[in-house]
Amino acid sequence: MKLGWYINRLRSMEPAEVLHRLGEAARKRASKGRHEGWARYPAADALPTLPGLRDRFAAADPATRAAIAAAAAATLAGRFRALGRDWPERDPTDLFPEALWRFDPVTSGAWPGAEAYALEIDFRHDGSRGDVKYVWEINRLQFLVPLAAEVLLADNRAALAAIEAALASWQAANPPFRGVGWASGIEVALRAISLIVVASLAGDRLSPAARRQLGEILAASQFWLPRFPSRFSSANNHLVAELAGEYLLGLGFGAEPQATRAALIAEIDRQILSDGSGAEQTPTYAAFTVELALLSAFAARAAGTPFPKAFDNRISAFAGFVDSLGEPTPNLGDDDEGRVLTLGDEPDYARSVAAAIAGFLGIAGIAPAPGDLRAAVFGAPPSVSVTPAGLTSFAEGGLTVWRGPLAGHAATLTFDHGPLGYLSIAAHGHADALSLTLALDGRPVLVDPGTWLYGSGGKWRDWFRGTPAHNTLSLYGHNQSRIAGAFNWSDKASSRWLAPLQASHDGYHKLFGVTHERRIALAADGFDIVDRLVGGTEEAELAFQLASDLTATIDADSVLVARAGTPLLVLRFPSPAIAVARGGDTPGAGGWVAPRFGEKLPADRITWRGNVGPDGVVTRISVAK
Repeated sequence: MKLGWYINRLRSMEPAEVLHRLGEAARKRASKGRHEGWARYPAADALPTLPGLRDRFAAADPATRAAIAAAAAATLAGRFRALGRDWPERDPTDLFPEALWRFDPVTSGAWPGAEAYALEIDFRHDGSRGDVKYVWEINRLQFLVPLAAEVLLADNRAALAAIEAALASWQAANPPFRGVGWASGIEVALRAISLIVVASLAGDRLSPAARRQLGEILAASQFWLPRFPSRFSSANNHLVAELAGEYLLGLGFGAEPQATRAALIAEIDRQILSDGSGAEQTPTYAAFTVELALLSAFAARAAGTPFPKAFDNRISAFAGFVDSLGEPTPNLGDDDEGRVLTLGDEPDYARSVAAAIAGFLGIAGIAPAPGDLRAAVFGAPPSVSVTPAGLTSFAEGGLTVWRGPLAGHAATLTFDHGPLGYLSIAAHGHADALSLTLALDGRPVLVDPGTWLYGSGGKWRDWFRGTPAHNTLSLYGHNQSRIAGAFNWSDKASSRWLAPLQASHDGYHKLFGVTHERRIALAADGFDIVDRLVGGTEEAELAFQLASDLTATIDADSVLVARAGTPLLVLRFPSPAIAVARGGDTPGAGGWVAPRFGEKLPADRITWRGNVGPDGVVTRISVAK
């Protein structure tokens, strides 16, 4: 598997990247043993602080204070939950044993610790320990932020003691640059940001030992972050996180790094497209990218060096994009629930970030939920925006959204005609060209299947991002683009936008000599989907993945979709060659959806099979009154 991965990865690289990777590998080997040990990274005389942050937390409203207190109480009780999993509860008198930082809550196994050089740990190919996302999640130390806020807001001495215990344990278990916690730049950056926020809120209350430990962790992080940056085909959200970490460290220590600031602003211009959509083809990764930059922009403004107006315009465009998607934000592309400031589970991350943007810029926007931490930090919008109705197309990102009434229901329809993903590997894209999603009255009906897992997902990782799992046409089980690794694609389909609800892609041209074209025709009570293959006739499969709380019943050439016995839709196909399947032990046996990372639910998947050619076939979707 490793050999194949390296071969496919090399195929995605231009010559300059190959040379960069060879040099980087040599530098990684040279760093082993030379740059390790806490003695090399003494704490600065003063801890870094972000200007303006403490005042914003101090002014938090009662709902946000209650949410902070609840999050802190969960940590003090020994509870931690992330990515759909609960870690085993810990003894409140021993909250942070050193083994915690290596523990996988799914397999109960342990990842390498201080005995292993971080850059030699195989977290991509060895799934026996579980998905590395889980062990990294707790090592981000984001749970310390509500503890620090509790120290500030409520003089909570138990919270202060817990912060100091966590710092002592983490530092003892994770010397530079040993163990899985140092294995990825994005993880180093997110942990550093968490600790800068902790220092800003409660650094003056820490004991001298804790201040030294926090300072040493940040000093080592500041050294490590710029050494092995995400470049070339890896320069996606990881690079933004690394730059944000470097920028906030520099600014927090009182010396704004100008080159890093410029690079961060330039990356937002690349990764958030001019129409507001995300280059990675996933709203949640775009939200994560923007939140990293937003915290940096907040600190820069408070320091008297605001980011330029062009930056404000770009993040404002993203807020408008999210608003157009409606509520809830549809699940499109990968989502690993990455956050920057968080109190734990939240219902709609992208909308929270969009609301924070509006609050920061002082423009109309999405109303934040009560207790939203980002609203406390960045501000709430001065007024609530009106979500656009009718057709809204994002030409650069390749998504059209229609919002309006269907048979008396408030409907939101999305139609994907965008690229596979970002950069040469399109790491977080799904092979979902010409797929659609549908929500009625704010509840998902036809859905994207989601993500489920990354490194330990195996064949299921491939299924959830493959074409047959999405609401589009596939040929003989093939994907529109070829999977070349868990975060790599080759032979990528190219989409062409023909009209607001009409597009084509060439993903099947190489294998079968045909181009798939899809057109959606709206009516008062539903819509027609017209699929045709230009260039030939092939036996095709049309798939429609339902949300997990829906059921499908076949009736001749039609399928009735219901929720708790109440009819929602009728799908009428060209012939009775219909199947409905739910769950199953193997990918493709039935429908599955992942409403969040780490959670996989059986759900009805409707399929029709038949010949499709240049004349096309029509699927009629009628919404029940």
